[in-house]
Amino acid sequence: MKEVFCIGEVLIDFVAEKQGSDLSLAREFTKKAGGAPANVACAVAKLGGKSTFIGCVGNDPFGTFLLNVLENEGVDVSLAQRSEIFTTLAFVSIAEDGERDFVFSRGADKELKYSPAIKKRFNKNIIHFGAATALLGGSLEEAYGRFLFDAITQNAFISFDPNYRADLWKNKTDIFIKKCMPFIEKSTLCKFSLEEAKLISGKENISEACEFFHETGTEIITITLGSEGTFVSSQGHSQIIPSISVKPVDTTGAGDAFIGCLLKQISTLDNIESMRSNPDLLFEMITMANKAGAITTMNYGAIKSLPSQTQLDH
Repeated sequence: MKEVFCIGEVLIDFVAEKQGSDLSLAREFTKKAGGAPANVACAVAKLGGKSTFIGCVGNDPFGTFLLNVLENEGVDVSLAQRSEIFTTLAFVSIAEDGERDFVFSRGADKELKYSPAIKKRFNKNIIHFGAATALLGGSLEEAYGRFLFDAITQNAFISFDPNYRADLWKNKTDIFIKKCMPFIEKSTLCKFSLEEAKLISGKENISEACEFFHETGTEIITITLGSEGTFVSSQGHSQIIPSISVKPVDTTGAGDAFIGCLLKQISTLDNIESMRSNPDLLFEMITMANKAGAITTMNYGAIKSLPSQTQLDH
């Protein structure tokens, strides 16, 4: 089984649920572990895979809480770093209709330092880049680019999720797109939401967006479509793979569960070339990943809602 390295942010989500979408009116918050790359690492581990998280938290109680959550889920946190900068926080208020108010207090996640000692561990393993905060500057962004180069030189399977957050890129989407392109160019697999696919490609048509990403360099493209399933494009084959029908209560982390489940399945392949030459195998794995994403929406909170292999098998 290949090791899945997830690089990027882990943070505290302070969530005010069912209190309206105006944060100024929120009185009570629930502390939850958040951050897309951390969610993916947990998704892999919870399904019996081998995952390692590479990111930075503060040398404070919140940072300790986050690392404990990951460790309790079976994630290797030995490569995580601590900083004297306070742990990154996000405050979110969600209304009944899904509208939200969002305040982001960036801290330790941007402090991740590049470590050349990690390079050899990447050899022929899987490296997942989740980019919600990684392209916003700080030493994290520099480390991110250097880890990408290491992944390329170590013949790793590279996965990229742009994790676009409109709240973090107001009036700077052109910069976001430009910074995503080197990762899209070098990744074997890219996971986009429909919004991200249209934004980054500049195409309204999903097939034209895929053509753009293939021409850029990505081999396997997945575009998640919510309850409709996932559009997949690889080796001249494209198809919408339907999802299962569920009654969602919180969609947070569904995309992370999807890509985590897909990467876990890829990590167990004896030969990744078999996926490239057999589109039906890829489509089967996407079907399972869709199920993982759907199950995650049936409860509040991303990490605690991630499915086990037993849940997927039923």
